[in-house]
Amino acid sequence: MAEKCTIVWFRRDLRLEDNPALSSAARAGSVLPVFIWSPKEEGQFCPGRASRWWLKQSLSELSLSLRRLGAPLVMVKTTDTLATLLELVRKTGSKQVFYNHLYDPVSLVRDHRIKQCLLQNGIQVQSFSGDLLYEPWEVLDDNGNPFITFESYWEKCLNMPHEPQPPLLPPRKLVAAPGDIASLRPEDLGLEEETDKSSNALLARAWRPGWCNADRALEAFLAGPLLDYSQNRHKIDVPTTSLLSPHLHYGEVSVKKVFHSVRSLQILWAKDGSMLGEESIKYFMRAIGFREYSRYLCFNFPFTHERSLLSNLNSFPWRVDEGLFKAWRQGRTGYPLVDAGMRELWATGWLHNRVRVIVASFCVKFLQLPWRWGMKYFWDTLLDADLESDILGWQYISGSLPDGHELDRMDNPQIEGYKHDPLGEYVRRWLPELTRLPREWIHHPWDAPPAVLRAAGVELGSNYPRPVVEIVAAKERLREAIGHMWQEEAALKGDKSCAVISIKPAGNKENAEFSMGHVNAEVSHSEATTKPSKASKSGDTIGSTGHAEASSSVSSHCDQMVPTFTEQHKPQADPICGDSDSVAKHVGPQQAVSRGSAKFVSAKGISKGSLQKIGSSADTSLASRQDAYTLVPPLASDTDSMAGSSSSPQKQIKKVKDGTPVSWVPMVTQQRSALNFSNVLSVHGAEKVENQPYSTQTPRANEEVVEDEMSVDSSQWTRGSKRKAK
Repeated sequence: MAEKCTIVWFRRDLRLEDNPALSSAARAGSVLPVFIWSPKEEGQFCPGRASRWWLKQSLSELSLSLRRLGAPLVMVKTTDTLATLLELVRKTGSKQVFYNHLYDPVSLVRDHRIKQCLLQNGIQVQSFSGDLLYEPWEVLDDNGNPFITFESYWEKCLNMPHEPQPPLLPPRKLVAAPGDIASLRPEDLGLEEETDKSSNALLARAWRPGWCNADRALEAFLAGPLLDYSQNRHKIDVPTTSLLSPHLHYGEVSVKKVFHSVRSLQILWAKDGSMLGEESIKYFMRAIGFREYSRYLCFNFPFTHERSLLSNLNSFPWRVDEGLFKAWRQGRTGYPLVDAGMRELWATGWLHNRVRVIVASFCVKFLQLPWRWGMKYFWDTLLDADLESDILGWQYISGSLPDGHELDRMDNPQIEGYKHDPLGEYVRRWLPELTRLPREWIHHPWDAPPAVLRAAGVELGSNYPRPVVEIVAAKERLREAIGHMWQEEAALKGDKSCAVISIKPAGNKENAEFSMGHVNAEVSHSEATTKPSKASKSGDTIGSTGHAEASSSVSSHCDQMVPTFTEQHKPQADPICGDSDSVAKHVGPQQAVSRGSAKFVSAKGISKGSLQKIGSSADTSLASRQDAYTLVPPLASDTDSMAGSSSSPQKQIKKVKDGTPVSWVPMVTQQRSALNFSNVLSVHGAEKVENQPYSTQTPRANEEVVEDEMSVDSSQWTRGSKRKAK
């Protein structure tokens, strides 16, 4: 009897060790490893320049490793992944396709569609858990609903009955599939354009992609920075983090291997009584937890790649100013820490988590530029650009999640500079024009005496720019924008007597932090909940003295990838909406969105009933979402039992109605036409989504507003309000 031939579809699992799809296929018979590059199917989320460079290097190492085992990697460039898989099935006579799960919105739609079509053609499909410690459907509350805050989710994870499975060993040998299958080389996939090679040469000097190098990076972190991680993780002028995020994003090392490697050290240090080591592991494991939660969030709420879980930001008046955006991108804002970060990003494809938060906050809070402009630029330039983590990071810090930071917090770049780069070494490394400026002026050169500037060779407005925005003016403008946002929200609800004040924190996490979407930038929360005595010590806050983890703000239809709206703000519709049957036609059973009567947001965030209603429909049961992945149960029940964590202080949404403060803000839940996920996610057969982060020209004042060009025609909304610019 002939051996079964299995096609192993590699995506973001470019490794041999702990690869359940590859290991299962090796046990079943001959193997055809396949990597399919289909940039058009990725749409607006096609990997950027730096990420594509990493992918090219990683594929080269994986291809060499698989060839040594006896089954060469087949690399294909196509516009139709399904057609390519069916053609490979025909050529090899294979009857089964294995792959590991992905959780981003693009992959959720694509994988469901491909799986259904393969099954209809008599092909067995099995998918495996290779990217998480435990699957999203395994972590639910007592009522069987998904958690809506990280703290509740992570507490559940820490109390799972079993730890994750240990990582699988790589196969010793592979039997190649029959037949001669043509394959491209990594150089032939078009991952690196000729114009990118000079910039990518800088990346090659700093990074070593590939699954073997990922193991070396993990070993180096465990042997060095991990012990002092709790004390040094905020330092931006020296390497203090794991630098694992690009390796984790492309699956060159599994999160299970990272978990068990760190767990072994935790046991060892606990026996030795190392309190420092215990504290460091607690912070690092929370970083891993945030990465897990990002996948969990995308699986249960797949609209979050462009929409907020909280609806208030839909009416925020973003500024359309490409001049400011260009200054931010080029590191010419006049704020040294922001400029140094943006220049490092372009040169290396990397930013420390603290710097990511600061530059993103400056973009959204100080400049009030649409958050998707900043996110798209990060997507194009970061080596570790990861959609699930990006969604979580940007929404969390901007206050777009129930347990996120409030919108009115602003981190002063000058204060943040002296906090995290007190000697100015980081700034001098990336801003050579400020090299000779004394440390007392390095983070605010505009205040330096003329004699000091002349001695340092700094000429403001010439070789270094003046600030593009004054801090006091930016704070006032943000205050006005937030007031406008709440007025629009009240108007949309038909409640003109309501005057929403602001979002105030019930508590405070001093030095709390969250990643702009990258575990390698090491994300974690501080356990502290005490309030700082002065706002100047922890960041500027509008209407509050709490600490501000600056970030980019998230979610509204006015933040278009191509800004065709005018500078005059146009209120936007509530994004959490859509007819479930129509949406399910595109999304499949993973997640459709249904709407009903108005729900409410409590002082603790969105009520469970609200989110349960948002995510409910006959087509979106937990069993259906799980079945969208695999025909068989997961390999094992993966769990986590690391150190516990403190509960997160919750935001209180305050509102005054008829002079009486209350703690409830109604979410806008009117029914409107279905969200067109085919446009948003660019699946096969969908209309093309433009892959531009911003337009090349500033929109004219009288230009017509296209409210929602990536999803649904605004004329179909049922709010009854006119939304087009005159």
